Amino acid sequence: MRGNIAAIVLILAGGFMLLNNLGVIDISLRELLRTWWPLILIAVGIGLFFTPDRIKK
Repeated sequence: MRGNIAAIVLILAGGFMLLNNLGVIDISLRELLRTWWPLILIAVGIGLFFTPDRIKK
């Protein structure tokens, strides 16, 4: 599951950057990150919370 989330994030980031370069959208990535960086921390925390433990004794 963790690999799938990383793949989805990369696809979305690449699509965002492509649309920005093509002029379809006009959003600054710097402004977006400056505003929404706490949401990234929350998403990482939730992802870590729901990741099953791989160490089994």
